[in-house]
Amino acid sequence: MEVAVFPPGASIDDFDWRISIATVAENGAFSLFQHVDRTLTLLSGEGIILSVEGAEDIELTPTSVPHAFPADLPSTARLIGGRVTDLNVMTNRQRHAHHVARAEFEGELTVQAEKALTFIVVVSPALEWANETLGYLDALILDTGETAYLRSRTAATILRTEIFDR
Repeated sequence: MEVAVFPPGASIDDFDWRISIATVAENGAFSLFQHVDRTLTLLSGEGIILSVEGAEDIELTPTSVPHAFPADLPSTARLIGGRVTDLNVMTNRQRHAHHVARAEFEGELTVQAEKALTFIVVVSPALEWANETLGYLDALILDTGETAYLRSRTAATILRTEIFDR
């Protein structure tokens, strides 16, 4: 499921940046993307063992720190215990860079898009924003300079993705 892509309407072959959510149901290779950096964050499932050419294998679970790696190196995933769902962020490194971070909070959280286009993906059951309820995998887009005030009555988790121009 595509969350956002730039430029609008870009295909998988000609994007500047792309954010998507996918289910991985079997072991296998990732697609190669020339000049692209990728960050993978597991949302659900037991986990995967990620193998990227030239790097040590890494185990990713839904509690792991988002993992960045070059999308133009051969990479494979081995499922640990069945299908997983992930957030996949990719940027063409010739034009953009990105950073993905998990934030956990209870009560209120202020998110400012100070120097970058910022995406907030909700990975907890629900939270409130501007008198609306955001559910699991709902997303907000903040342009540079915008601020979002989030509220949750219970423990909540978001993934914050910032996309920078080079």
